[in-house]
Amino acid sequence: MTKEKNNEPNTRGKERNGRAKEYIAPSGLSEGESAKDMEIKTIHASIANEFVRKQHYSGKIAVNSCLHFGVFWKGELEGVLQYGSSLDKRKIVGLVKDTGWNQFLELNRMAFSQALPRNSESRALAITMKLIRRHLPRIKWVVSFADATQCGSGTIYRASGFVLTGIRPNSSIVYVPAMNEAFTKLTFTTLKSHAVYDRIKRVMGIDIVKEARGAASMKAIIEKLGAQVLKGYQIRYIYFIDQTYREKLTVPEIPFSRIRELNLPDGVV
Repeated sequence: MTKEKNNEPNTRGKERNGRAKEYIAPSGLSEGESAKDMEIKTIHASIANEFVRKQHYSGKIAVNSCLHFGVFWKGELEGVLQYGSSLDKRKIVGLVKDTGWNQFLELNRMAFSQALPRNSESRALAITMKLIRRHLPRIKWVVSFADATQCGSGTIYRASGFVLTGIRPNSSIVYVPAMNEAFTKLTFTTLKSHAVYDRIKRVMGIDIVKEARGAASMKAIIEKLGAQVLKGYQIRYIYFIDQTYREKLTVPEIPFSRIRELNLPDGVV
């Protein structure tokens, strides 16, 4: 994939990195400059991961990401969007009928610095979707999740053409007091997050890999870690790159008003 400057129509967006906050114009923003002046191009995974560790609310990378876009402002990297496969791909693929195993992606991470102007998130989403459509025509739709246990309900997704397809009480994200960190339960069964396992072993003396390979159940591992399920909701959105696939959705579309009814927090992700 090459690069493309942003020429998409203006959409709203006041929060970034999952933290709702009042928009404050960057001090270096000159008159006439806007998100239209951003440049978006693919970047190396190591560069994207370093940025995500510093800017994303979780401080964690998604090991399953394979497509990394950088958002550049005045020549500096100020945003990252990472796409890849879903960790639980077998469950997700069935959300849209007739979808092949490699015909959808997940937006795994989206993080932006405060240097970017207003509407940067929605414009970056629009441009990266356009680039995926152009260079990866096999991809029919993109799924993403908003974490309303730690940050927000996905304001930017609702402003960027995504369809709301799921709202469920959280059961997958747990907080480990001894680590002062939150993790998805899948972290302890996929055996891919070796940096996490090393930290846990160093701090708590628990060898996650040994526990999992020793046939310990996820429940047993969670209990051993003293983990607590976070209160809140997980919210699922789908963006249809190929609009014909919207008719093949196997779950109901949920009106955005349901977010307000549940009094869920604003925020990007």
